[in-house]
Amino acid sequence: MAYKTKYKLVNKQKYIGDCDNIVCRSLWERHVCKFCDLNENVVKWSSEELVIPYQHPVKNTIANYIPDFLIQIKTKNGIENWLIEVKPKKQTMLKENASKNEKIIWAINNAKWKAAKAYCEKNNFCFKLLTERELFTNATQ
Repeated sequence: MAYKTKYKLVNKQKYIGDCDNIVCRSLWERHVCKFCDLNENVVKWSSEELVIPYQHPVKNTIANYIPDFLIQIKTKNGIENWLIEVKPKKQTMLKENASKNEKIIWAINNAKWKAAKAYCEKNNFCFKLLTERELFTNATQ
């Protein structure tokens, strides 16, 4: 079953974009929204507000990739800009015995992430894929 809700901001001054239309397409994305909204080290953030063109590997056309989050974080070394994609771990790698559909999904995701990395290099951002491992693993492990 699909999960889709709108996130209601606590700290509207931190959000870049339409404060009344923050769509969470998974519980994992909702988790990241809450983190960004409530964490004092997150200076600014947005959800699905950036469009990055990429070469679609199946259709062989230019398509648009919309990353899940842009986050500006205050660190001990200054401000860092992060482009974040939230995905299940199984979609971030290609298994040897992958089905045709899994191969297509991986190829599309890989093309998107290649474009995202190029965008990040050009704009001094860091790119990070967040999976269930990063989102829900105990920080002491």
